[in-house]
Amino acid sequence: MALDNSNPIVLVVDDSPDSLGMINSALNQAGYTVLVALNGQQALDIVAQIKPDVVLMDAVMPVMDGYACCKQMRQSLPLLPVIFMTGLTEVEHIVRAFEHGGNDYITKPIKPEELLARIRTHVNSANMIENARAALDVAKQFVLAVNSAGESLWATPETRELLNGNGIDYRDNSSPFSAALKAWITGDEIKHDLVVQTSGKPLTIRYFKAVDSDEHLLRIVGHDLLMDADLLGNALPITRREAEVLLWVAHGKTNREIGELLSLSPRTVNKHLEQIYPKLQVDNRSGATSIAIQALLGLPV
Repeated sequence: MALDNSNPIVLVVDDSPDSLGMINSALNQAGYTVLVALNGQQALDIVAQIKPDVVLMDAVMPVMDGYACCKQMRQSLPLLPVIFMTGLTEVEHIVRAFEHGGNDYITKPIKPEELLARIRTHVNSANMIENARAALDVAKQFVLAVNSAGESLWATPETRELLNGNGIDYRDNSSPFSAALKAWITGDEIKHDLVVQTSGKPLTIRYFKAVDSDEHLLRIVGHDLLMDADLLGNALPITRREAEVLLWVAHGKTNREIGELLSLSPRTVNKHLEQIYPKLQVDNRSGATSIAIQALLGLPV
């Protein structure tokens, strides 16, 4: 299908001929390229081939309603603006629209001026986000976006590569990584960095900023932890040998691996850790790792 790429593309999903006629006329006059689907399944088939700039979604339709369609559409296009069009003004229907991924809603009968204003706002916002994402990609930043439930929305290529290399699928919202993000983003500790243990080396997650009420940008820092034990020795009340042990603990090494690196027995490594824990006022390896990473990154401990 050939489309005019110079005009924003609006996908209208509605089974009402009257609504379609009015909306199509208003959008065409405003310079938009209009695509039409008569139910949710047709809409999914269209977005699998063509990415619109905004979707106008009727709530009640045959075959697949707007709620189910929007929820499924969100899996592949998490940032696509979806405006629900509904004659159902009860609070539970409006809440349901947002719970299934809607960005906005407008009640029928549709007022063309209001509809166009909402479309312009969402298209402009989406373009700003896309431009920001593109800039982050070019700048090779380790950035991850999540919603308020800690579910991943998108990540820069460098972030995806880093997470995959440490055994994490950032799209798997049932993973321990996602569970840790959810507990952190919804808790009271978001002002502090989150240290996540992985199959590779620990990763430190830092809250960056909120794009809107349901999108939060996170940065992964310390993806290339410094290898200088002196940093730990200077920042923490531990000996030089303890700093060497702690450095490798921060890199996710086992006691046996640390022993091989430092020519120590695993038992001796464990004794060093037993001395490190009370000095750092922690009870376990995870707590010591968190403090070590903060010290390596020059953060207050």
